[in-house]
Amino acid sequence: MKTINIAILGCGTVGGGVAKILTEQQSLLSKRAGVNINLKTIAELNPEAAIKRFGIDKKYFATASPSENIKNILEANDIDIVVETMGGKSDFVHDTCLNVLKNNKHLVTANKALLAERGQDIFEQAIKSNLQIGYEAAVCGAIPIIKGIKECFTGDIIQSVCGIMNGTSNYILSQMTSQGLDFDQALKLAQQNGYAEADPSLDINGGDASHKLILLIKLAYGLKVNMEQLPITGIAQITKNDMEFAREINAKLKLICFAKREGNQVYATVRPMAVKNTNTLSFVDDAVNAVRLDNKYSGTHFLIGKGAGSSETAMSIVSDIVFIAKHQNVITEEENHNLTLGDCSKIAFPYLVSFKTKNLPGTTGLITTAIGNQGINIETVGHNRFSGETADFSIETESCELSKIEAAIAEIKSAKDGLLLESPKIIPILY
Repeated sequence: MKTINIAILGCGTVGGGVAKILTEQQSLLSKRAGVNINLKTIAELNPEAAIKRFGIDKKYFATASPSENIKNILEANDIDIVVETMGGKSDFVHDTCLNVLKNNKHLVTANKALLAERGQDIFEQAIKSNLQIGYEAAVCGAIPIIKGIKECFTGDIIQSVCGIMNGTSNYILSQMTSQGLDFDQALKLAQQNGYAEADPSLDINGGDASHKLILLIKLAYGLKVNMEQLPITGIAQITKNDMEFAREINAKLKLICFAKREGNQVYATVRPMAVKNTNTLSFVDDAVNAVRLDNKYSGTHFLIGKGAGSSETAMSIVSDIVFIAKHQNVITEEENHNLTLGDCSKIAFPYLVSFKTKNLPGTTGLITTAIGNQGINIETVGHNRFSGETADFSIETESCELSKIEAAIAEIKSAKDGLLLESPKIIPILY
C-alpha cells in the first residue's frame, strides 16, 4: 500500500489535536483513504510541553531547532502533505506556506487570517504547482462548509450565503438575550468560560467572522474581496435595549456574515442583524456556528455545529488530509471575472431603527412622518421607554435601501434640532 507522509508545523492546541488523531486512528484513516497515512515528523518550538499535553510519542518530534526542522521538512522528498498550525499572518508563516507548495507538497491549514488577507499568491501557487490546499478548518471549525460548497453543490448555483461564523460573539449575544446582561457583563462571562480571549477585539469587532466570509465568497462566487472592501460592524455597541427592541418584533440579534449574488454583483457585509424567529439561525445560541445556503435548484440548507476547539478543528484538518490522500485530482477554484462586489447599502432590507430622543409630545409622529416621506412603509412602532427627559423606542420598516433610512434621519434632524440625543441605530432584519 502506498504511504502518504505527513509533517506538522506547530504542535499547540490545533496541531496537537491533529497529531493525536493521526496517531490514535492511523489504521482507520488509512483504510478510509486507501493509502497508508503516516505522521512522519512534527516541528515544534516546545516539544516537551506538547508531549506532556497530548501524550504524543517523542519519536515524532524532530531534534534540530524549529527553523532547521521546517527547512528540512520543506526540502524532504518523502513528505507529501504539510499541516500548518503555527497560526498568524506574519511574513514567516506566509512564506513557509508558499514554500510548502513550491516544494511540491500539499498544504493543509486552519489559518483563516492568512488565507483571507494574504492568501492570493498561496492559492495561485497551488494552481501553478497542481497541488491542493485543504482549509476546511479555517471556516467554522467542524462544519463541513468548504467541502459542501466545493463538492456537494457543484451542480447548483449558490444564490446567498449567510450565517453565524464567530462563536465568541454569538455566545455574548446569546447571554445578553437569555440572561438580560449588558455587553460588558456578557463579555466578562465569555472570558471566564473560555469563549473569549483576554483581548477579544478580533471576535467582537467582526474581524474573525470577516476572514471566514471572505473565504466563502471566493469559494462560492470566485470573487476576490479584501478586508478594506467589506463593510464590517462589530457587536460592542449592542445594548440591552437593542435586545428588547428585537424581541418586540419576534427576532434575536446575531452577528451575521451575509453574501448574496444579484446579477453580476455580490453584496456582502458582516454586521449585527435582527434575525426573525422564523429563521433557524435565530435559534443557534452560545458558541455554536451555523451557515445557511440558499441555492437555485436545491433550495435552503443549514449546516450547524461547533466552530472552534482543539478536537473539532483538528478533525477538519484530518478530514482534509484523508481527502487529499485519497483523491489525486485537484479541484481548482477559479476566479469569476464577470462578478464585482456591489455596494451593500443598495440592497433592500427591512430595518429595525432605534431612537433615543427628548421626551417631547409629537416626537413619534414627527419621526414616522419623516420615514413615510421617503416612501418607506412602517411595519410596527415599538413601545416607548421613558427615563426622565429621554425616550427610547424602535421602528420596524419594510424593505428599502439604506439611503432612504438615512434621508429620513436627516429630515428628522432638520425638522427639530436637538431632538435626537444620539445617532439612531440601524439594524437590518433577516427573515
